[in-house]
Amino acid sequence: MKTLFVLFINIMSCISSPGPGPASISQNKNPKGFAVVELFTSEGCSSCPPADEAVIDISNEYKKNVFVIGFHVDYWNYLGWKDVFSNASFTERQKQYAGVFNLNSIYTPQIVVNGEKEFVGSDKNRLHDAVSREIAKSSVSSITIDAKSSGDNKANINYTIKADKNEVLNIVLVQSHTQSDVKRGENSGRQLHHINIARDFKIINAGDSQGNISLTIPNGLAPKDCRIIAYLQNKQSLQISDAAEVEIN
Repeated sequence: MKTLFVLFINIMSCISSPGPGPASISQNKNPKGFAVVELFTSEGCSSCPPADEAVIDISNEYKKNVFVIGFHVDYWNYLGWKDVFSNASFTERQKQYAGVFNLNSIYTPQIVVNGEKEFVGSDKNRLHDAVSREIAKSSVSSITIDAKSSGDNKANINYTIKADKNEVLNIVLVQSHTQSDVKRGENSGRQLHHINIARDFKIINAGDSQGNISLTIPNGLAPKDCRIIAYLQNKQSLQISDAAEVEIN
């Protein structure tokens, strides 16, 4: 892990230039596929705002079956601006992908689609092509999920899944949208716009075919400001087999 991070620092200068879902999703044949779009980003990276714009555009184009998640990493925080949405566990998640894709380093902005394809997050054409291809595929829904607020900054999630023993269920609470006025660092003076920012994230063994967990709604946010996205992922290949999204009631 340490070597990977060092390599990232050495090449960063080269790389950096470039609708709410239903309340429940059941196990029915789906004539269209899906795309989980994971964006690894940071408010401290001057190349990241175009990637935020790219995922906003793709989310506006595809109102259903596209699940954008913004994972804000923490390795830019020492360069003058601490990203309040950053989390070291999201950096570790990005390193997992680097291992699977045989990358020499991690970088921002990076997009991963369905755990199968990765590319520079500001590449709108490549993002559109990747999402279009995934949406055109057939899929069978294998996740049923609902979410309710408990009134104490918690979202209680009930889930039922039909999954392979080599899969895990990722459940993430996302903040639907926000904007930040950056005061320092590479984006000093800019107002940045984000959607579906990961605020809490848990991984569940898919051997548990049904269960209940709780995720934390950050202080200052109401349940209506957030949503829950769940997706099944292979432990080794990291490929994603299904996804669902619900409001918090």
